[in-house]
Amino acid sequence: MVTVIADVFVPGVEFSHVVDLYVFDKKLRLLMLDAIERVEVALRVAIASRLGPRDPWAHLNPAELHGNFAKKVNPRTGRTRHAEWCGRLAQAIARSNEEFVAHYRRAYTSPLPIWMAIEVWDFGTLSQLLAGLKHVDQAAISAAYGIARPELLTSWVRAINFTRNLCAHHSRLWNRPIVDMPKSPKSGEIPLFDHLAVDRHAQSRLYFIAALLRFFLMKVYPTTRWHERLKAHLATLPAAPGISLRQAGFPAAWDQNALWA
Repeated sequence: MVTVIADVFVPGVEFSHVVDLYVFDKKLRLLMLDAIERVEVALRVAIASRLGPRDPWAHLNPAELHGNFAKKVNPRTGRTRHAEWCGRLAQAIARSNEEFVAHYRRAYTSPLPIWMAIEVWDFGTLSQLLAGLKHVDQAAISAAYGIARPELLTSWVRAINFTRNLCAHHSRLWNRPIVDMPKSPKSGEIPLFDHLAVDRHAQSRLYFIAALLRFFLMKVYPTTRWHERLKAHLATLPAAPGISLRQAGFPAAWDQNALWA
């Protein structure tokens, strides 16, 4: 599906339509952030629970991470991606005014253990570390969420982080293309996503992110009514010329899919 953007107003468009669409998008961003927050917290815990029992400072220990992340040197910077990640984490900790950070510094000389460090890093930091884990650790976390392959998990988290940044910086969301498209499961791998297998437009737009968040929430917060709130909000999409949910990737009868039950 190709959208052609013209330099003229579509006949019938009024300024009130523009305002209504802006307000719709603002509320949509808040809804997405609500779901992303819950997924982020769950993933933080999953990473810490996986690595912490082996080494309290596993996030800083190259031996506990994938070689491409922890040992492969970037010729442009002369540093590994892990070293760069550690530098950003150190900056985040230095900027933190959290009382638990200050208390730990007063009491100990060692770096923050992973179960404390996760409280300081943001979603981007989480996404990068997840991508840098050993395959066995990625596979274990993926399996806990019912995700067939680790590369799906890391791809999905990157895409969710992109969406989180759009929301946090007040950028347009509802019909925005996803720069780093998440990988789509193969047909039959995760049946709830089979309806997306041949819909490239849905894979590249907000619908796929919403579907991913719904999938994660089914695992970490089974009683949530977030999907119902999303349905209710999408029903308020302004009725204006040239505007439809399909521009956001939503397939016909999307809300009848088992994913949204």
